[in-house]
Amino acid sequence: MSRARITLDRDFTLGEVPRRIFGSFVEHMGRCVYTGIYEPGHPAADENGYRRDVLDLVGELGPTVVRYPGGNFVSGYNWEDGVGPVEQRPRRLDGAWHTIETNAFGLHEFVGWAKLANVEIMEAINLGTRGVDAARELVEYANHPGGTLLSDRRRANGAEEPFDIKLWCLGNELDGPWQIGGKTAYEYGRLAQEAAKAMRYVDPTIELIAVGSSNSGMPTFGEWERTVLTHTYDEIDYISMHAYYQEEDGDVASFLATAIDTDYFIESVVATADAVKAVGRHKRQVNVSFDEWNVWYQKGLDTPDQPTKVAASWREHPRLIEDRYNVTDAVVVGTLLNSILRHGDRVKIANQAQLVNVIAPIRSEEGGPAWRQTIFWPFARMSEHARGQILRPAVHSDRIDTAKFGDADVVDASATWDEEHGRVAVFLGHRGLEESAEVEVTLRGLTASRIAQAEVLDVPEGRDRFTANTEEEQPVGLRPLDGVTADGGTVRLTLPPLSWAVVLIEVAVA
Repeated sequence: MSRARITLDRDFTLGEVPRRIFGSFVEHMGRCVYTGIYEPGHPAADENGYRRDVLDLVGELGPTVVRYPGGNFVSGYNWEDGVGPVEQRPRRLDGAWHTIETNAFGLHEFVGWAKLANVEIMEAINLGTRGVDAARELVEYANHPGGTLLSDRRRANGAEEPFDIKLWCLGNELDGPWQIGGKTAYEYGRLAQEAAKAMRYVDPTIELIAVGSSNSGMPTFGEWERTVLTHTYDEIDYISMHAYYQEEDGDVASFLATAIDTDYFIESVVATADAVKAVGRHKRQVNVSFDEWNVWYQKGLDTPDQPTKVAASWREHPRLIEDRYNVTDAVVVGTLLNSILRHGDRVKIANQAQLVNVIAPIRSEEGGPAWRQTIFWPFARMSEHARGQILRPAVHSDRIDTAKFGDADVVDASATWDEEHGRVAVFLGHRGLEESAEVEVTLRGLTASRIAQAEVLDVPEGRDRFTANTEEEQPVGLRPLDGVTADGGTVRLTLPPLSWAVVLIEVAVA
């Protein structure tokens, strides 16, 4: 039996939970848009072609903001192709994913979908093949009320009122050699600086996100952020970061501990941003937008139902990276969410990539059903229950040995305190594969009155850690976590091996 002791003090807080950290991502890639969120003719589609079965699951998942339209796709995308009468929109080659883009779905369609999904829009602009003019013109088209060429074109295209999009990404992963129009840090920094200025001349109320490193293993990591922020610091609000993880060579211990890398990555980006602030004598604070993250099996997996390679097909919306997630992946996703929440004082936006079909919590089939993948559950519960103040947990846990990260806590935790509703939410990931874990949560400054809810995701009886949800069956989900007790300042519970849990505690101020 493993053991962990977690101390939560009502006075040790990091600030309000930034609700934008529960974001998602819709890219014109594979089947995320077409046959994902949008499929005219589907039995569940509405008059606009939006799949209502998928919308229902999106509502249950609870994303607050959705990034669009890419991703690598955006670096070769002309936004004008996706507006105006659909029958007049051009068919284009998408070099990022080697597919045909029909442009049947564009900005207006996404704005309509976002309203139904009740999510904020996070729009990305093309700074790969395009530049300052296209950036400012898109802001004018989307956000200016009327009386100009582009704003009146929006109105003629059916949107009398402006879209009022506040969040804008200044390109995507331009540090990567795979990116269309990739750039050096200096080239990108100067372009982003001028694009940001021009966009704010059109709408000074927008918030801007500069491109950071595509992952912490990039050879330019750190220096890229320093150079880009040196040019853009006074023009932008956030610097981005992206990270994907997978189990490699059977090293499940390291995979389960990848939130350690997430901690390191976030803290390194924050330190670099603060160093640029100090050197430049800046007054403002630049925060982090973790606008792509997830488990993604980029190597070692290539099957017909989970293709990882991009074939030179030039087809419309082929199946791309439709990873089938198992119990292990769900526990890792839960701990990555823990890391993001624990850094909510500086990570103000985060987008799990992507929303439907493409490395996604939701899967759908053309003409068929939609269902929840295993990773759906930690995101849904944290989005629902992480409210109020972020508590800074002090964790004393047994350790597991990992090849990549050394010793790691066997129990990973994050927590929030919703003073208005008198509730503490504790989110727990148990990395141990064989033993259960006894967990004691000590509350300081708060008294527990009862356990309002306790749920756990673990390996279903008679199955193994590779169990996944499929179109045919969905055996992995949340079940009641029995045996949780509350006694004044102490809560006790037992986590089954390889599990993720949420415990809601009704509390009073001591």
